[in-house]
Amino acid sequence: MLTINGITVRLGGRDIISRASVAVPPRARVGLVGRNGAGKSTLVKAIIGEIEPDEGAIEMPRRTRLGYLAQEAPAGSATPFETVLAADVERTQLLAEAETCTDPNRLGDVHDRLLAIDAYSADARAARILIGLGFDEEMQAAPLDSFSGGWRMRVALASLLFSAPDVLLLDEPSNHLDLEATLWLENFLKAYPGTLLLISHERDLLNNVADHIVHLHAGKLTLYPGGYDSFERQRNERLAQQAAARAAQEAQADRLRDYIARNSARASTAKQAQSRAKMLARMQPIAAVVEDPSLSFDFPDPEELRPPLITLDLASVGYTPGKPVLQRLNLRIDPDDRIALLGRNGNGKTTLARLLAAQLAPMDGAMTATGKMQVGYFTQYQVEEIADGGTPLELMTRAMEGKSPAAVRAQLGRFGFSGNRATSAVGTLSGGERARLALALVTRDAPHMLVLDEPTNHLDIDAREALVQALNAYKGAVILISHDRHMAELVADRLVLVDGGTAKPFDGSIEDYIDFILGRNQPKTDSGSSDTQAKSGGAQQDRKARATARETYKALQKAQNEAEKRVAKLQAELAQIDRAMFEPTSAAPEFAKLTMGDLSQRRAKVAQALEEAEAAWLEAGEALESAS
Repeated sequence: MLTINGITVRLGGRDIISRASVAVPPRARVGLVGRNGAGKSTLVKAIIGEIEPDEGAIEMPRRTRLGYLAQEAPAGSATPFETVLAADVERTQLLAEAETCTDPNRLGDVHDRLLAIDAYSADARAARILIGLGFDEEMQAAPLDSFSGGWRMRVALASLLFSAPDVLLLDEPSNHLDLEATLWLENFLKAYPGTLLLISHERDLLNNVADHIVHLHAGKLTLYPGGYDSFERQRNERLAQQAAARAAQEAQADRLRDYIARNSARASTAKQAQSRAKMLARMQPIAAVVEDPSLSFDFPDPEELRPPLITLDLASVGYTPGKPVLQRLNLRIDPDDRIALLGRNGNGKTTLARLLAAQLAPMDGAMTATGKMQVGYFTQYQVEEIADGGTPLELMTRAMEGKSPAAVRAQLGRFGFSGNRATSAVGTLSGGERARLALALVTRDAPHMLVLDEPTNHLDIDAREALVQALNAYKGAVILISHDRHMAELVADRLVLVDGGTAKPFDGSIEDYIDFILGRNQPKTDSGSSDTQAKSGGAQQDRKARATARETYKALQKAQNEAEKRVAKLQAELAQIDRAMFEPTSAAPEFAKLTMGDLSQRRAKVAQALEEAEAAWLEAGEALESAS
């Protein structure tokens, strides 16, 4: 069992973790969740001994082997296969000793231990793990230095999984994986025999792997049974109870204050008032449920353009003349399209995205685009390349050269950078804040189409949900590359599979694609053709239903905005009437000429209208919340 007893970790004079305690059950698969910056990675570093807690202790059985995925990718001339095999240090040492040992008794012990750790099947196990993470035989035999950083991080993950530690700690292991490799990892972790502590912001991965959730919030740790959806339901119930308890406490405190104010000066009730004053002083305040106002995505709506935005006609695209990565591309994109690009990493999804974003020109065939169309292209590398110097306000001011300061501030405010946040140093921003800033920069000109290549890698689960809602409210086209199934399922109406050197529509849902990857429910010939057609028709109906739901969401959002404007207008009019009634010298000309009787009648009408408008606004808000 892994036990955390009242630990406190301070960094830079600030408590990141404060007297936190939790007991992880043996062989549990635990998801560690919390907002960006909550201290999840700090906690893991404390568990592996990289950081010493300022207070408290972390306990586990003696000789427990810990495994942690380092942030540095392996490099050198060794192959992925050799690197993975070398990760089992005990096996490597025992095999070397078996070659040189001359003591028969010791040699027998060595061979017994090799059998106990299943050393002779290691080659097959290493190959299976590498294949699951996307390495074919040729890639397994290539030197590490020939791979990109993302692929070398996969080798690091494969090495850790192969070493099979007693406690496996994974920090966002799917960030460098495509959907196919993520699905393989999910199945591997579900069968992992040791204890697993998994930091992830992917709802599906947590739901399918974790049997417990540890929530890190405000420096404290809370253990919940079940997967992420179960945790979210339990936590919402706790928050509702907390809000209700706080409201009841505030009402009680108001009653005590009222009694003290009315009875302190009277001799007959002074003692009772003093007693209630002591009761009020001893009352421990219940913390308010605080929502983060900076959790914001709001894409500016583009001007309307006639469809299609883009048409590809037998187009080819690539980087080397005569060697296209993709060819025979036929695709039409309309202003209301929501398209997810599927396929393994390396098959050309990013290449197609760059073609649609006009960063690559077609080598052959035709690509027709509306002349006035603007594209916002987001990649995860833009997040990492944002310069540390300056502030969000300075970066946006340079990017929106010639625009008014109010317009610059408004664009930053759409993504949660208002007030002091707009002038904070970029170097102090978290990964999630940098992602929001990058999205603010690429959408500053209200693009007609968003091309998003893995937009969620730096975002926590709450931020991902906010991004999904913002994309569904956005009035332009969306091209999405994401290994986050939850996001692809909620955003995309059309699926395009990039495979075999081309891109073709995939008739089905994300769940159908997962079945396709895992070899489940494959289309049958002859007798199964009607089932396949029915499945395809059902998928088309499903996509149409999602499109209709999105239009309904937009209509509800518009209704709420109109109701909110009407409430604000009536509130302003009511304030002007009150001023005319009680401060006539400063009244607006429209109201200054009215008699007191006229003002009273008008106030009654406006107050009635305001009550109705507020009811309509609340109703619209509830409908919008239900739809979202």
